[in-house]
Amino acid sequence: MSNQPIPVVVNGATGKMGRAIVKAIHEAPDMMLFGAVVHNPENEGLDIGEVVGIGPVEVPITTDYESMMAMLSQEKELGVVVDVTHPDAVYQNIRSAIAYGVRPVVGTTGLTPDQIQQLTEFADKASTGCILAPNFAIGVILMQQAAIQASKYFDHVEIIELHHNQKADAPSGTAAQTAQLLGEMGKTYNPQQVEETEKMAGARGATADENIRIHSVRLPGFIAHQEVIFGSPGQIYTLRHDTTDRTCFM
Repeated sequence: MSNQPIPVVVNGATGKMGRAIVKAIHEAPDMMLFGAVVHNPENEGLDIGEVVGIGPVEVPITTDYESMMAMLSQEKELGVVVDVTHPDAVYQNIRSAIAYGVRPVVGTTGLTPDQIQQLTEFADKASTGCILAPNFAIGVILMQQAAIQASKYFDHVEIIELHHNQKADAPSGTAAQTAQLLGEMGKTYNPQQVEETEKMAGARGATADENIRIHSVRLPGFIAHQEVIFGSPGQIYTLRHDTTDRTCFM
């Protein structure tokens, strides 16, 4: 194995997640911050280290994603791009990275199942690894695993996810993935008890596969939170994960 640090480009480097990722990569002994890409040209040319508050790192901010992928593809050590941008741009970002032989690690959510399938096939043909992770927090993975276990004993479940009001997509990728995992357990949830009527459209949330309801909350003050609530006669079982600082995603 090579003992050279992994060169990493952060796409979306000046956003809340991007700033935390830049700091984490700078502090990691086995990684090297190779580039910082942004969409808004306001800080173009500035040192990303100065912008995020860690001092100069001699990595200028750029808006030229394609050129950065081309440069990264020329490195001796296989490069990685961490994408924390916007649902509207992430699909093309991933395709471009794979085309250059750069391995994407994607925290941006909002991809459709069809887009994910297309990217999977494209990555396979290019023999390039790609990680699509709706959530990087260990606690979220444990919550999802606990929900899978609970689903064996409960037939009623709903998901509530709560995020800051600058999140563009709803429901969150984490909530959608949780519902998908529960839906793969071979059962349909929430058997109907009465004929429901929504007096306001959307009052009962969105319906995922196997009749799982998802409710999305968007308010300033939140970071990222999720509850998976199971119910049966005489009891409620709630699994909850709260993000108090974005360092848990690093």
